[in-house]
Amino acid sequence: MPPVTLEDDLAYAVSFPSPPRRVVSLVPSITEALAATCIDRLVGATDWCTHPSELAVQRVRGTKNPDRAAIAGLRPDLVVANKEENRELDVQRLRADGIPVWVTDIETVPAALDSLERLFVEVLDVGTPAWLAQARDEWGGPLPEPSLEVAVAIWCDPWMAVGRDTFTGDVVARLGWRNVLADAPERYPHVDLADLDREGVTVLLPDEPYVFTPDDGPEAFARARTALVSGRLLTWYGPSLVGARAALTAAVTG
Repeated sequence: MPPVTLEDDLAYAVSFPSPPRRVVSLVPSITEALAATCIDRLVGATDWCTHPSELAVQRVRGTKNPDRAAIAGLRPDLVVANKEENRELDVQRLRADGIPVWVTDIETVPAALDSLERLFVEVLDVGTPAWLAQARDEWGGPLPEPSLEVAVAIWCDPWMAVGRDTFTGDVVARLGWRNVLADAPERYPHVDLADLDREGVTVLLPDEPYVFTPDDGPEAFARARTALVSGRLLTWYGPSLVGARAALTAAVTG
């Protein structure tokens, strides 16, 4: 591939003299996607990048506090970040250090798959991965009419939930469920327990970012039905999308 300049999801121009061979990922979902597609390119990831479990690359601390010195020491051709998961300040500092950073912006399933396809095809020049094509087949098509009202809790004490314009909200809609907080003014609003504990609502309790368990979460609800679900299947974009539709449906309605 000849030298190119491409715009990332935030329209920031990034120049590539050749396809990046040494990539550091600051996004767990994208780390999993890179490991499944071109693991030989991946040289660094955050402590929160837990999939695949056997991934053996250097860790560069967290998504909100990356170790810039460790990243620089890896001599990356590219660092991949995300608008929501990583801090703009860290992206600016990495760029000031002369390290190219590609920032993704993900709010829907189609946008996630489009963004990842651009990364693999246009930036890394490795083609479209098979798992990505499978995910498009599984999650494509028009939104179904909602058949279930749900709320998605992400924290307790204080309670927080998924609101408007989120990837998770789009996953819920594509499963045929209506997020009762979809019109909230914030993307992840603080809520009163009464906002969730309502007749006719199923409250999804994922195991991340807060680790809801059978003994920690369901007991708070007297009116709403609850369902413990995989946080990775509900919030991660990438290979985890393959099979996620059936697994989530079984966990919530099965």
